[in-house]
This record gives sequence, C-alpha cells and structure tokens, in this order.
Amino acid sequence: MNSKVTSETYKAQLPLTLRNRPTLENLDMSDKELKKTLKAIRRTLGELQDVFYAHDKYGVLICLQGMDTSGKDSLIREVFKDFNVSGVEVHSFKVPTELELSHNYLWRHYIALPAKGKFGVFNRTHYENVLVTRVHPEYIMGENIPGIHSVADINQEFWDERFKQINDFERTLTKNGTIVFKFFLNLSKEEQRLRLLRRLAIKEKHWKFSPGDLKERKLWDTYQDCYEEAINNTNKEHAPWYVIPADNKKAARVIVASILLEELKKYKDVMEPELDDKIMSKLDTYQKELENE
Repeated sequence: MNSKVTSETYKAQLPLTLRNRPTLENLDMSDKELKKTLKAIRRTLGELQDVFYAHDKYGVLICLQGMDTSGKDSLIREVFKDFNVSGVEVHSFKVPTELELSHNYLWRHYIALPAKGKFGVFNRTHYENVLVTRVHPEYIMGENIPGIHSVADINQEFWDERFKQINDFERTLTKNGTIVFKFFLNLSKEEQRLRLLRRLAIKEKHWKFSPGDLKERKLWDTYQDCYEEAINNTNKEHAPWYVIPADNKKAARVIVASILLEELKKYKDVMEPELDDKIMSKLDTYQKELENE
C-alpha cells in the first residue's frame, strides 16, 4: 500500500463542504511512479480477493459516484485488472427500465448485490435516486409512488425519508456481511470541460460524447449541492464516504486502491479455510495415488 495514502485523509468529515475539498492531487509522484504503485497495490488486492472468495463470509460492495467524465470507467478497468473475473461483478445503472420502475427504486440494486466471497462494483449507484432525480424531480413521477401526484408533492420531507431508506438499506447490508465502500470522485468543472473537449477532438472517443453532457454541465452547481447534501446525510461509520480528488486519474486510482487495501486488511478473521484433520492426514496417500495412475 502507498504510505502516502491513508483512508482517514479522504474520509468525509461532517459537515462536508465540497468546495473546500481538493480536486487535484498527484501524491508527489510522476505518472510512471503512479502506474508502478497501482500495479503493486492491485496485485495484492487480487491476492486478497482470492482469500475473501475462499473464506466465503463477506461480500464487498464498491460504490462509485461522480460527475460525467470523472473517471469511473477507467478506474474500474485499472484498479480491478488483477482480480479473478469470476470473483468480481460490475454493474452500471442507467435510466430505469419499465421492469425496474415497476418495483421500488432500490430493487434493481438489491438484485445486483455481490454474494458472499465476491466483490461487486456499482458504476453509478443507488445514490442516483437522490442525485439525478433531485436535479430532475420529474423523473420521480415514473416511479408511480402512492401520494406523489405531481412534482409539487416532492418536498424536503420526501428526500429526508429517502436518505433514511438508503441508510437503512446499507445498514442491513453491513449487518449481514457486506462491506460497503462509497467513493465520490471529486472533479473540477474546468477539468470536466477539458475532458469533454478531448472527447470531441479524438475520433476514437466520439462515442463517449452526448449533447446531454452539455445540458447537465449547465446544472453543475445544482449537482454539487445535491452531492453535498447526500453525503452529509448518508456518511455513516458502517458505510462511510471517501472524497477522492479526481482531476488526476492515475492518482485517483492509487488512492482508491490504497483505501480498499488498508480497510480490507482490517478483517483479521478472513483467511483461507483449512482442510479437516482427516483429509490432512491422508494427503500423502492422495498424492501417491495420483502419481501412480
């Protein structure tokens, strides 16, 4: 683990004010050094994942939130590169489908949760239900909720109740063996502008661009306010938020990977299961049987 990174440094401290949190950090390392550091950390994470899989007691849920272009996709690709593919599942939550809207808003997240022994990564998460829907409350109408007849019915009490529901959801998960990490990739507005321009300038990146990105960018301050309130209302000891400077993608990956490794190593009960004494006493016999085939 990189000694320059500690989870406490990036853990959200309440009350959180995002404008006071840095968006750029390079950890005093060159790009080459950051790449080398990440490679070492993710190799160790991959080994640790094998132990979690064999232990089969905890699931690990990693939640990634951030503005468009904050680097969620590339972070997933680079941080989890050395994981056994059978032990990690990535879910990207888009606009809810008709089936998903026919259930409560947490349903599609419940059914995507990692099983014990596995890692699950949510690329955008259940927090979209207090972020995008808060900026665009008209989207709530598609959920067909009793008592909500118009946007005028979606008041502060509605959002406070939804924060409570999310806290209850995460508390239930942690009480039943899921370790929850929540990372907010804290991107500056200027860096987002530059990344959107790169998408327009480089042909191979055109597919990532949508005119809707510019529409949402005009609502930057509103989104920041919503993120701030969501984090302040859902930052709990059992499911803390980490605010990650995201203007330098390589450094952000090292920070996230380092936090994961530091916190997962605290689970001292996680170890590979041992064979029972009866099987152990016959290992030589089994080995000779195979050698003599």
